[in-house]
Order: sequence, then structure tokens, then C-alpha cells
Amino acid sequence: MAEASIPVDLFNPGQVFACLGFLEAADVLLGDAEGGFDWNNEADVRFIMSANGDANPFAHVLAFLEAAEVESIAPFGSGLSTSKWNVPTRLMEASEPYPFPEPSSPATLPAVLRHAPCPASPTIIIDHWGDVTRRDNVKFWAGAGGYPGAALLRDGLGIADAMLSASFADPFAVSAPQTSSFRLDWRRDYIPLDVGFSPNTHGDIKMMGFPIVELMAVIGLSHARPRRFNKLSYGYAVLGPTRAASLLPPNFHRAALGQSKLPFPSRAFGFLMGWPGQENQARCILDVTEEIIS
Repeated sequence: MAEASIPVDLFNPGQVFACLGFLEAADVLLGDAEGGFDWNNEADVRFIMSANGDANPFAHVLAFLEAAEVESIAPFGSGLSTSKWNVPTRLMEASEPYPFPEPSSPATLPAVLRHAPCPASPTIIIDHWGDVTRRDNVKFWAGAGGYPGAALLRDGLGIADAMLSASFADPFAVSAPQTSSFRLDWRRDYIPLDVGFSPNTHGDIKMMGFPIVELMAVIGLSHARPRRFNKLSYGYAVLGPTRAASLLPPNFHRAALGQSKLPFPSRAFGFLMGWPGQENQARCILDVTEEIIS
């Protein structure tokens, strides 16, 4: 087993989701992944993770992303495709189960991360944005018939590509110009009415995003979701403080993200959202506060 840690801001929901993404990915790629949040030093809060093998598990996950390609998957007989956005679509076999009813547009087709030259290598499936029958899909970007999640994923990989291998010590600090995102890291977002102007109307202003946070956060939402109170209000929680002997497997952190009560030390947070454009389209995170656990 190898263990490593990275800095995390617990008041950034996207970073918390991304920590779960690292845990989920390491469990698929390496096996027996465990993790936990350590806030003993408030000036240096860390997410600790261990997994099988001798390699730094964060570095291993980022190396996988560096070599990964994106495709979408559609149910057998579907006419939906993301090829219009230069993301190949694979039609599933009739015997293959599909994670949810066929969507009405390609925007929410599941995405698959795979190493194309190595068909036997593990794959990571991202499909939470189409899950509308069981849980909130945490789809904060706009337009049911608009830009697909698989294309946003491909774009994020392209932006982060040159920085992935070198960023394993502090991946959430990596920033780059980013014109569109999953809106999971609130450091990039804004509401034009609040800031007094729209950067989109100024060609010399480039919005800086945090692509590794975005990429890992959508993986982290694969099996867990924050607790939804309404369209503009959510809550989440983290488990810790931890040491190597008390790191926990992914299922506990999945439950904690939805604020389920668990017999471990925890901290809970809530975040409020707003409409950067037309109501009931894109949402962005405005404020995060810590909640008192009774």
C-alpha cells in the first residue's frame, strides 16, 4: 500500500467532490483505496489517500488521465451521438445495461475515460449528469440540448493535459484559461449583475478555471451526491480527522457527501447558488458556510 496527501479547501465544494473523485478512480485503477480528510492543522487541511501498489495514488490517477481518451455511450438502437462535438459515441449492445432511461439529447450521454491503445485497461464511467430518476444529477452547466458533458470532459482534459503529471502534489491549485466548465469550482464563476459587467463581452479578459478540480469532481459524483434542499441550496459533509490507521473506503465518503449521519468525526457545509444568466439554466456557487452539527 502507498499513501499520499494533497491540500484541500473544505469550503470549496468542487475540491471536496474532487477528493472523492481521486478515491473512486484509485479504487478502480489500483484497488483497495481508502481516504480521509485531516483538518488538525486548519492552515494546511489535507486529503489523505492510500491504495494498492507502491506508486503515489494521486500521481497514478493523474497519469491515467493524461493518457485517457473520452467517448460517450448510447443505448442500443439510439440515434443520439456526440460526434457533432468531435467526441465518438459507442452504441451499447442490446444485452448491456444502461444506467438510466435514454436521455432526450446527447448532452447527458454517459462519458467513458479509457486508454484507447489498451482495450483491456480499466475504464472510468461518468454518468451522474443523466441520473434524473433516482437522485439529483448535480448538472450545473446550461442547456439540456446544449454542449454535452462528454465534450466538457474532453475539453478539460485538453486544457489540463500538459500539467497533469507534474501536479500530483497540489492538483487543485492548477489553473488555466477556461471558457466553459462543469461549474463545480466556484473560483471561476460570477454573476454579471453582481460584478457589474460580463467578462464575455471583453475579448481581453480570460476567465481562469481549475480543470483538474472539474475533472476529478465529476468522477467523484459518480456514486455520491451532495444533499439537495432546493435548486439553489445544497449541503455536503466530510469525514475526519484521520491518520493512516483510520482511513475509510469510498462507501463511507459517498454517504457523508449526502450528509448521512455516520459514527465518525465530521464537518458539514452548505452552499448557495445563483443564476449567472437565464433562470433555470446554468447555476453557479455563490457562498459556502459551515454548519453546526448537533
